Amino acid sequence: MTLDLDGPEPLYEQIAAIRAARIADGTYPPRRRVPSEAGIVEEFGVSRPTARAAVQLLVERGLVVTVRGKGSYVADEPQT
Repeated sequence: MTLDLDGPEPLYEQIAAIRAARIADGTYPPRRRVPSEAGIVEEFGVSRPTARAAVQLLVERGLVVTVRGKGSYVADEPQT
């Protein structure tokens, strides 16, 4: 999946959708760490605030939990 830079959907929502699909297909299994904000910046070539917004969206949707000082992990039972 690639980002649509000219589309109407914000980049952070596109990144969150890609990450959600990876959680759903098991690429990121439950209770395992997902790549950091820095990993998002590197993979997608976006700014740190955009990466942070994508992670926050996944947290709000209950797909990811963030542990201070440790990183972000797939929720025990991610909601699809």
